[in-house]
Amino acid sequence: MMVVCKRYAGSKQEAEDFLQEAFIRIYDKLHTYQHSGSLEGWVRRVVVHTALNKLRSRKYYDDMPEDLPVQDHTHVDVMSEFGEKELMKMIGDLPAGYRTVFNMYAIDGYDHAEIAEALGISEGTSRSQLAKARASLKNALEQQKKTIDRAYQTR
Repeated sequence: MMVVCKRYAGSKQEAEDFLQEAFIRIYDKLHTYQHSGSLEGWVRRVVVHTALNKLRSRKYYDDMPEDLPVQDHTHVDVMSEFGEKELMKMIGDLPAGYRTVFNMYAIDGYDHAEIAEALGISEGTSRSQLAKARASLKNALEQQKKTIDRAYQTR
């Protein structure tokens, strides 16, 4: 669950705070687990919601512009050249709003309506933040790929 927290947090210490708060909430709410799905899935949902609540309480989303147009970005197939650690670092380097929406949509499988409700933003803002996150990741991946290519060319 620490990996989940790290995806939403801006630092390791913040991720640890999220995790501690989540475990307290899990302990307090364990009696509500209904055995209708996996315990891991239930725990993951509690961890994600705890992280989101902590982020929301710190007002990370006040500076998110409303309803910006979404641009379509072409797919870049450089993902296979990077390991999980590098990709998670790039995601972690995104601004908090971009990172949160990207994690919720691309990794945790929320749709824009669910994201909007959870974060208290509009669906358009969710879409905009996702598009900006993807564009930012695409640029970071392309930049990293150029760096790797240059390193191989000098050998």
